[in-house]
Amino acid sequence: MRILLFSIFLCIISLGFGIPELKASSNCTNSIPELFKQVSPSVVFISAASIDPFKVINRLKSAIGSGFIFTKDGLILTNSHVVFGQQLIIVTLDDGKKVVAKLVGVDPILDLAVLRIPLPPEGLSTATFGDSDAIQIGEDVLAIGNPLGLEQTLTRGIVSGINRILPESPLSVTLPLIQTDAAINLGNSGGPLINLCGEVIGINAATIIGAQSIGFAVPINIAKEVIPQLVEKGRVIRPWVGVHGKPIKKEALEMMNVPLADGFLVEAVEPGSPADRAGIRGGELPITIIGTEFLLGGDVITEINGQSLDDSEKLMKLVRSLKVGDKVSLTLFRDMKTLTVELDLPERPILPGDLPSDTPRSSLPVR
Repeated sequence: MRILLFSIFLCIISLGFGIPELKASSNCTNSIPELFKQVSPSVVFISAASIDPFKVINRLKSAIGSGFIFTKDGLILTNSHVVFGQQLIIVTLDDGKKVVAKLVGVDPILDLAVLRIPLPPEGLSTATFGDSDAIQIGEDVLAIGNPLGLEQTLTRGIVSGINRILPESPLSVTLPLIQTDAAINLGNSGGPLINLCGEVIGINAATIIGAQSIGFAVPINIAKEVIPQLVEKGRVIRPWVGVHGKPIKKEALEMMNVPLADGFLVEAVEPGSPADRAGIRGGELPITIIGTEFLLGGDVITEINGQSLDDSEKLMKLVRSLKVGDKVSLTLFRDMKTLTVELDLPERPILPGDLPSDTPRSSLPVR
């Protein structure tokens, strides 16, 4: 699990299609018990296990979590960190029936996974997707899941914040999350966060250790964009640059008398990546300024394809426009000089750091 870094290869999300949705309505009048009866039949308990072949003792690793059925043909949405790398995945349905699930697709970057289960004779109940872009701070929400293995647990709260970026993340992903004070605990991961219309507006994913009433969910609109790729290809196809870092303004570091340019500060370079092959340099001098950590000494990317990176919004638009197979020109500021490198972008592979970690951090997925 690594410190959350603004990753230039992230947030390359192909648009989805064919996922039904109903937008949230402020006129929903269902009671909390009615909402639970409506949604809970679609919520499942997930237990997973794997064997570490390189260990002599304590070889078995297990995880628990939640998920919810979203299609009549048995597709389940959950978190990647619940099922990724597991050799056996057991799903317990609302009626107590246990079935073996198949991993259809997984994306560790967005912490999403799709499972498939065999259809029971009586059919399946499904959850309805809402619109996470329509939620407002203060809106009532409910979380349904299996905290600590306590199946079909309902908790209630509000949307405490939107577009939250965790200070640390197991996936090193800059992902705008929904913050809620609805109680989320170990075992809630992958379960639905719903509005008062009974629509799923988020996938419960993480908490902050030591905090109370602070939980986070992946917005459902992000899931809707990538589900088609997860189902059809088993993964999300995104280009690979291979640098981590953060946008920076030279004014922020003038107090340290460090010569920098506006742009994207490269703090780490992934081995074997296009950036690594092009000789892009990462940082080597850790400093903290007013609580913000930097790893200085690396290159600053000042332009992508001739377009300056003078604000974060422009950076994200440029990053989202990149595709597998593109040739990209990067302008670098290094040692008070400017140089240009060109990269051919392959598809990003699954990297060792994508796998869930058992190392304690201040923010953790809630398996």
